[in-house]
Amino acid sequence: MSSEGTEQLAAHPLVDRLAGLGQRLRRFDARRPWLFDAAVVAAVLLVFCIPDLVRTDEGRELHVLLNRPPLAVMVALQLGLVLPLFWRRRAPTAAFYAIAAVFVLQWSLGVLLRADVALLIAIYSLVLRVHPARLLWAGLTVAAAMALVAWRASAVVTPWDALFFLYSAATAAAALGVAIRIRRAQLAALRDRAQRLEIERDQRSKLAAAAERTRVAREMHDIIGHSLSVIISLADGGAYAVGGNPQRGREALELIGDTGRGALAELRRVLGVLREDAGNSKDTEAVELHPQPGVAEISALCERIRVAGPDVVYRTAGNVDALDPGVQLTAYRIVQEALTNALRYAGPHTALDVGLTAADGRLQITVHDTGPQPPDRPPPPPAKPGHGLAGMRERAALYAGTVEAGPRLGGGWTVRAILDLTPLAALEGRT
Repeated sequence: MSSEGTEQLAAHPLVDRLAGLGQRLRRFDARRPWLFDAAVVAAVLLVFCIPDLVRTDEGRELHVLLNRPPLAVMVALQLGLVLPLFWRRRAPTAAFYAIAAVFVLQWSLGVLLRADVALLIAIYSLVLRVHPARLLWAGLTVAAAMALVAWRASAVVTPWDALFFLYSAATAAAALGVAIRIRRAQLAALRDRAQRLEIERDQRSKLAAAAERTRVAREMHDIIGHSLSVIISLADGGAYAVGGNPQRGREALELIGDTGRGALAELRRVLGVLREDAGNSKDTEAVELHPQPGVAEISALCERIRVAGPDVVYRTAGNVDALDPGVQLTAYRIVQEALTNALRYAGPHTALDVGLTAADGRLQITVHDTGPQPPDRPPPPPAKPGHGLAGMRERAALYAGTVEAGPRLGGGWTVRAILDLTPLAALEGRT
């Protein structure tokens, strides 16, 4: 049957009602399993035992040849066959062997009972619930019991015909148990897989949220750390110059305002992309989104640092303007963090050398500073180390890159980052 036919069958109202009825029966059985077991026993007694108590033997050759025991013996044999079915799900092995023992006793006495169907039900329950390794002895028991029946019925039917019928019935009961057992195992595996997929989906969502929080925290650190370092340096310089040169102090205050406004604009951009309704905002102060900074903005970044005091030299080699936007953002943030650290630790009187070189499938970023220089006044105490170097390494790792930072010969500090551009170049070549 095709998938379309299967879907049509599953959508049929009768199939839907039967599925709903089955679900209700399973829920009821889960709440009161003993009641369902008692119903099975009652049904077998009603359908298969009562007719034997009221039947006549006219026209039935096999019944005539076999014995008809007293009523009390017949009732005892029927109860011995049927009552163990009450425990067929809780103790299937014990129930099976109890029924098989009564079955053998009954046919040893030469008694034919319709309640023998209980043995087939016991076979089904045993195959459904017991480990396959324990079914060998049960199979041998069934084979011996059926051979006894075929021997008793040999006066009416040949033993081979009787064995074929009996073994076919036992095989059908066992096959039904195997089929339902496989189906239940498949459903259990599907439920387990669905649960695992749900757990994995939740874990992926949490990991994605954590990664997004880390990214935003890194952006906030770069923006706020850089801007505040520039503002602090400008404020220190303005406070130092305000007594002797008020115009210089005024310029420092104006630059502080410009730097603060620029930082606020960047913060609004970063936070704006996190809002789901940023593009549809009806507020009067709508968030204005701009492209992420790249290599072209490094010149303006160096100019802001120069205003704070340091002497900055910026050089590039290779076609750095044609780099992937992601690589350009990474380069910008690494340079920004390196300049910010130099301003914080080396002070406003240091000299900085910034270089970007794109060649041989790699982008090399170097930032050198000459260290603290003896100014007219003592430099401010160094700030507490933060997470800037770790952030640079995380950014470089996105492009299989490395970041090294340490003191340089002759004094000062060097930050060197290398980004691998080979995968990006290969991708552009294929497109």
